[in-house]
Amino acid sequence: MATPTRRALRAALLGAGLLAAGQALAQQKITVAWYGGNWGDAFRACVADPYTKATGVTVVPEVGTSTTTLAKLQQQKGAPTIDVAWMDGGISELAAEAGVLDPLDAAGIPNLKNVIDQGVYRNGDAAYAVSTGYYSLGIAYNTKEVTQAPASWKDLWKPEYAGAVAIPSPANSSGVPFVFFLARVFAVDPSNLAPLYAKLASLDTALFFDSSGAATNAYQSGEAIIGAHFNVGAWDLIDKGLPIGFAVPKEGAWATDARLHLVKNAPNKAAAQKFIDTALTPDAAACLATRLYLGPAVKDVQVPQDVARKLPWGADGSVKNLSLFDWNLINSRRAEVTDAWNRQVARKR
Repeated sequence: MATPTRRALRAALLGAGLLAAGQALAQQKITVAWYGGNWGDAFRACVADPYTKATGVTVVPEVGTSTTTLAKLQQQKGAPTIDVAWMDGGISELAAEAGVLDPLDAAGIPNLKNVIDQGVYRNGDAAYAVSTGYYSLGIAYNTKEVTQAPASWKDLWKPEYAGAVAIPSPANSSGVPFVFFLARVFAVDPSNLAPLYAKLASLDTALFFDSSGAATNAYQSGEAIIGAHFNVGAWDLIDKGLPIGFAVPKEGAWATDARLHLVKNAPNKAAAQKFIDTALTPDAAACLATRLYLGPAVKDVQVPQDVARKLPWGADGSVKNLSLFDWNLINSRRAEVTDAWNRQVARKR
């Protein structure tokens, strides 16, 4: 029979073990790559904070653009430090090709069943990405400087806007597809984009923006008074009371989405899967729609009417109303377009 001293020692050791286990759980963390600015604020409020509250796992953000995140994943391929990554359409496909993603499965992420078919991206039967919401690229403009809403993308070339126009560079996830979109606008054969590069070189710009945050800063400061911007960034400025308008020109606006990915060999796979699962709840999708005006990919999400009208498909639309690109086609020409942009557009500014 154990003596009181031995019993006390065992109890102390057991208590210490339980305390250590509890501390280890409390100290567990995952690293999630996401975008900066209001995007990151929304991802934290809508997904990370509820996730931490439910699990006790801390979320450490790795802030950067999609292209920056992909570069990090490729550099860390042997020993990743990032568990989960948000990346845009187009870059998402490149990440799948680069072999830096693990498949998403319903066993680890049961809320995958909540997502519309278009929002689950697959190679064969294996899902490599899931949408957390859609957004569009239209024209933002300063309502004090531009008194009439622009009706066409061609309006960016009006002489009164010289030196005050912002458009995305190829470093931005929207930059390369924007080139192909403008080819439609100007009826340029996409097999020979030289006439479009000449047109872009003639555009007197304030900046070619690499990130949505840089575009927002330019419109907020007055450096740019008109140009391309995402509905997310434009409405954020409008909601803050700034003199900004957002227009969908007669040629339309193209759209893409922000997607979540499980990093291959993620150091905290189970916790990472739970994070993705949290993002695919109706509550998280409604929160992202309210804060970022992302069109939900989760089924049957209800939002207030004032939010609904600011979604990329409007109050009564759906993902079927969006003009989405074949990213595999875009990506097959990404290097070519980026090189041509650098030689024929950027250097002629």
